[in-house]
Amino acid sequence: MEKEKVVIIGSGPAGLTAALYTARATLNPVVIAGAQLGGQVALTYEIENYPGVFNPEATPTGADLVESMRAQAEHFGARIEYDEVIEVDFAKGSPFYIKTYGKEYLAEAVIVTAGASPRHLGVPGEEAFTGRGVSYCGTCDGFFFRGKDVVVVGGGDSALEEGIFLTKFANKVEVLHRRDALRAGPALQRRAAANPKMSFVWNTVVDEIVGNGTVQKVKVSDTSTGEQREMKTDGVFIFIGHYPNSKFLEGQLEMDEHGYVITDNLMRTSVEGVFAAGEIQDPIYRQVATSAGQGCAAAMQAEKWLSERE
Repeated sequence: MEKEKVVIIGSGPAGLTAALYTARATLNPVVIAGAQLGGQVALTYEIENYPGVFNPEATPTGADLVESMRAQAEHFGARIEYDEVIEVDFAKGSPFYIKTYGKEYLAEAVIVTAGASPRHLGVPGEEAFTGRGVSYCGTCDGFFFRGKDVVVVGGGDSALEEGIFLTKFANKVEVLHRRDALRAGPALQRRAAANPKMSFVWNTVVDEIVGNGTVQKVKVSDTSTGEQREMKTDGVFIFIGHYPNSKFLEGQLEMDEHGYVITDNLMRTSVEGVFAAGEIQDPIYRQVATSAGQGCAAAMQAEKWLSERE
């Protein structure tokens, strides 16, 4: 059993920022990286909207940003464990029990930054072209589709919001929805319908994403007739929802009906001494910049909480 001042669960922008701040506060934090060092941003092809990270000659990738964040956090004393949390026990209070595949910890304070994952279509070509025409974030990647044609998959608020955003760059945005009516709110539907760059393809599902290096077309089928056809496109933006990576927290922290951890404005959870930041508690913004800010806030509050207990 390893005893630690602070254990950070997750290694995305929120987790690595929390690691930097707690490390600089001489708390010697341990970051349990999870399945993917850096979280979703590590899979982002190019980073252009994170303040201070800019190179017009060679645009940094998500992996570049993650590597820089990791190196900075480790420079100040953070330790990265390439492992995954499988069990926690917060009921007894501090110190908190955390179990990974390889170790067990007792932590005086915990910062949960396990993030969220976009729901995938699960069709051939989706994984192969992620970052090369397949995206789950229009705000992140829309700029790279200037003057191109894209399809948006989904029918809820996120699909229309992101689709409308994409019309700032794309030549044409076609929204593919498996039903004949959208789930998005009426105001969003009116805005989308009034946008000359947007159109809708009803009762349609994607069967396969096809390309050569980058996306070139999608194979789709009609949910009513079963008819199959191909659609040319330069990009596929998938917005069929996110799910927080919070299953291991069930029964331990208060969560909303969708599984997002509930925090107050100081990043405090329902258990004193356990804080949360990033997409594990943020279903709205889901940006690198906001996650980093939340990680900073959680780290500062954790340091304050620990110092008040001494």
